[in-house]
Amino acid sequence: MVFWEGYVSDEVMGTFAPIVVYWLYAGFFQLLPPLDDYRLHTRAEEDAKNLVPLSSVIKAVLLQQLVHAIVSHLLFLVTSETTSTADLVGIKIIQPSLVVQIFQLIVAMFVMDIWQYFMHRYMHINKFLYRYVHFQHHKLVVPYAIGALYNHPVEGLLDTLGGAIAFLVSGMTPRTAVVFFCFAVAKTVDDHCGVWLPGNVFRLFFENNTAYHDIHHQLPAYNFSQPFFTIWDKLLGTHMPYQLINRPKGGYQTRRTYVQNIN
Repeated sequence: MVFWEGYVSDEVMGTFAPIVVYWLYAGFFQLLPPLDDYRLHTRAEEDAKNLVPLSSVIKAVLLQQLVHAIVSHLLFLVTSETTSTADLVGIKIIQPSLVVQIFQLIVAMFVMDIWQYFMHRYMHINKFLYRYVHFQHHKLVVPYAIGALYNHPVEGLLDTLGGAIAFLVSGMTPRTAVVFFCFAVAKTVDDHCGVWLPGNVFRLFFENNTAYHDIHHQLPAYNFSQPFFTIWDKLLGTHMPYQLINRPKGGYQTRRTYVQNIN
């Protein structure tokens, strides 16, 4: 049993909970003090380098989340095993064992990473797509949490389709999908937060983190992998190792350790 059972369906939670998680977690970073001792870029750099105001970022994120909500609703509508007839006779979806659910979550993570890596990299290779679609995300040269989903609507739709494919391939139930999509959203926000806070739980399990993705925003030919693992970058020659160095006036700075040829 979960806390929302009896109040809203798993499908409704799977549609809207990730949106709530996004604004809660991104808002947490937005409301924090300046934290100059933990930032990967100074506030002056953020103001000078970013090419779009916060208000435009928020509007674009809300548009992407609207697309996400529509696609999620349609996906659950088509795939849900609960029908009006089933509800009448009291049939409920039986959750698989915890071991099976964990396996499904891992499968979904790998599927999403495959989709994201190859779509993301192609957006950089194809000059038309980069200029008119993906470049919108790179207007935030210095990423911050609220801008994690700042994308062109076309890219936002493609990202959402990637999540739908991960859901279908893994075979998870809508209830397990609530966990997966909320986790994926929180991880994406964290990767863009631009703050290297001590004790960050995500960094205990993932090499792909805010510093790793910051390298991509500074050197767009590297570190395409997102949001979980770095496997495809390492296999296909787009992995850029880095080190964090202390900034003289406070904070950190990502510095590449070497340049490798891209296959």
